[in-house]
Amino acid sequence: MNIACINSARTWGGTEKWTLMATGALQQEHDVTMFYRRPVVGDRFTTRKHRLPFLSHIDPYSLVRLIGYIKKEKIDILIPTKRKDYMLCGLAGKLTGTPVILRLGADRQLRWPWQRFMYHTLTSGIIVNADKIKQTLLSTGWFPEEKIRVIYNGLDTSQIDRKKTEPYTKPFPITITALGRVTKNKGFDFLISSFARFLREQHAENIGIVIIGDGEDMQEFKELAASFGIADKVIFTGFLKNPYPILLASDIFAMTSTNEGLPNALLEAMYLLNTPIYTPAGGTEEALENEKEGIMIPYGDKQALARAITELYLNPERRKNMAELAHQRVLRQFSIERMGKELGRFCEEIAH
Repeated sequence: MNIACINSARTWGGTEKWTLMATGALQQEHDVTMFYRRPVVGDRFTTRKHRLPFLSHIDPYSLVRLIGYIKKEKIDILIPTKRKDYMLCGLAGKLTGTPVILRLGADRQLRWPWQRFMYHTLTSGIIVNADKIKQTLLSTGWFPEEKIRVIYNGLDTSQIDRKKTEPYTKPFPITITALGRVTKNKGFDFLISSFARFLREQHAENIGIVIIGDGEDMQEFKELAASFGIADKVIFTGFLKNPYPILLASDIFAMTSTNEGLPNALLEAMYLLNTPIYTPAGGTEEALENEKEGIMIPYGDKQALARAITELYLNPERRKNMAELAHQRVLRQFSIERMGKELGRFCEEIAH
């Protein structure tokens, strides 16, 4: 089959990483084409690729060019991966008779008639990375269950292994790492406030936070850490092309988001033997068993998060055991080979 993935992102993030892994996995058995907007995304792909402007949900120029490529290259399936791409690809699919499988990576309530048109009428299938997202979609009453396929994210562990050994100096004897777009929905303000509470209670000198990523709220979060007097305990690295050496050196990974799908960053941290502290956002409860492979805390409960940090700080043996169990969970459930086979199988079902 000739499968095309579409991603119009301006910056690199979790959805873009999923798209990269998906195209790599699908390439093992299928022809894959990538349509992108910015070189920061497109330059990472080694598949056949085409750059389009993607100026809006229904940008006429991009629509006409996309239709031309679909016909010329005999593309069998379109997989748009960003909300902005759903409408454009849906229209291109209808006009060319090409099935569209949209990929939805966040637990999102759908309420409006135009959403039904975009998510259901224009599409032949939906890929989600957590059963929780599937149940949210089914609750609308718009979708037949067979139209939605849960395909868990897969990790290319061989790539992680190649990149994890670059030199890195661990900044704190015990390091908490967080990774993602530095925005409020990732809960970094919640993490910083809770960590400040932990420090007040424990007076710990040998622990700190490293936040990997870039985003519009970084300066606000830096000022928040300074207001608590812990600016020296919270390091912001900015965007890193290779975060794996930091994750390898880290002890605890904090996933404190308000909303997620099943974040690759969490799975990568688990693979690299971090003990997870996480909120019940998206599919995290499907990836971890609470109190066995990590500690789940309610979003916004600073006392609970401070208590979880305290528990792992004071009990290194428990921290180590949890990290090992989380690592084993990734190896069992989240392989890139499984992801690729399930994606290919769903595409073949939809195409035929």
